[in-house]
Amino acid sequence: MMTVGTMIRMKKTAHRKMVRRKKQNETRVRAAQFWRFYSHMVRPGDLTGHSDFHLFKEGIKPMWEDDANKNRGKWIIRLRKGLATRCWENLILAMLGEQFMVGEEICGAVVSVQFQEDIISIWNKTASDQATIALIRDTLWRVLNLPPNTIMEYKTHTDSNKMPGSLGPQSHW
Repeated sequence: MMTVGTMIRMKKTAHRKMVRRKKQNETRVRAAQFWRFYSHMVRPGDLTGHSDFHLFKEGIKPMWEDDANKNRGKWIIRLRKGLATRCWENLILAMLGEQFMVGEEICGAVVSVQFQEDIISIWNKTASDQATIALIRDTLWRVLNLPPNTIMEYKTHTDSNKMPGSLGPQSHW
């Protein structure tokens, strides 16, 4: 015989399963839409000259001057030529696969193909959260499989606003 408490628990469990299934389906649809678009894009390593690709969550502009980004920051990774395509794809897969384990903290990423080097950056919401910043850094090292001499620096958008056109104060790792 079922009690009222058992029935309520069963309804809550069924509701959680339904919400989880709905979220999984939405994720699958978004991933399919993304890969349909991405499969037709030129890879960073195939670009000539200076080009930037931005991949950000909906509603977030890839501009540190935007008011929504005033408390945010980014990890900047300088890469020798030839590594951008592999690193960019690994970063995208890590973002889509939620490998950073920092909840909604990741805002987006940029790959900047330049003449002498390529630069990848990943933007996060809270520049003052040192534990999250360190976790993002460690995950970047792991998922990008970076060479030991790779230069990584963290820069807040506030610092970027104060010193346009320069790297400004950073934390080097």
